[in-house]
Amino acid sequence: MKNAGIESTAVPSGHDGRTRHAVARLLLEQGPVAAASVAEQLGLSPTAVRRHIDALVADGEAIGREAPRQGQRGRGRPAKLFLLTEQGRSRFGHAYDDLAVAALRFLAEQGGEEAVRTFAERRVSALVDQHRAAIVAQPDAAERAKALAVALTREGYAASTRHVGAGEQLCQHLCPVAHVAAEFPQLCETETAAFAALLGTHVQRLATIARGDAVCTTHIPNTPRIPDGGEPA
Repeated sequence: MKNAGIESTAVPSGHDGRTRHAVARLLLEQGPVAAASVAEQLGLSPTAVRRHIDALVADGEAIGREAPRQGQRGRGRPAKLFLLTEQGRSRFGHAYDDLAVAALRFLAEQGGEEAVRTFAERRVSALVDQHRAAIVAQPDAAERAKALAVALTREGYAASTRHVGAGEQLCQHLCPVAHVAAEFPQLCETETAAFAALLGTHVQRLATIARGDAVCTTHIPNTPRIPDGGEPA
């Protein structure tokens, strides 16, 4: 059996450790997500995946929550969805947080609020400018959102999109600057403004990891892109 070695290993070392990391990565990128979905995507048995998830929960790296019921169907126990905690996300790295916070505090002391905001604007501009052409070339808001998610993933944000109602939701499952943004929200504010300018439409930030949410979520309405001239494309 291809999964026998995984299921029988109690200590997460070697191949088993890599499997647990892969499970955690899916919880990061897609959570809240069901264990069965994780098992299907990784090609593992549900038993193996639940063992890894149980270990992550026991270590404080993941939590479970009840899945919303669909209508009146189902009278049994509600299905559970799992996602990483802040401790779990830390396994994917928050390098140089203390140094970055100290540097921004010094910048704020020397140059005030405007200096911090200018820094934040230049940072996000450098982040998105190299991907701008590929994003703005897309024909509609949904495709531009997907292209932005691809760009953000390449920059370490583990981003994805999903269709919700009359728009798209951009989900950033990992934020390399979350700890810094918790003290300096200008990083989130300028990022949101840059997304709006890049996508050519008003966007709304619904949640951020910096404020304690599980995922940074931005709503992008499916409206015609407004070019520089001010008329819908």
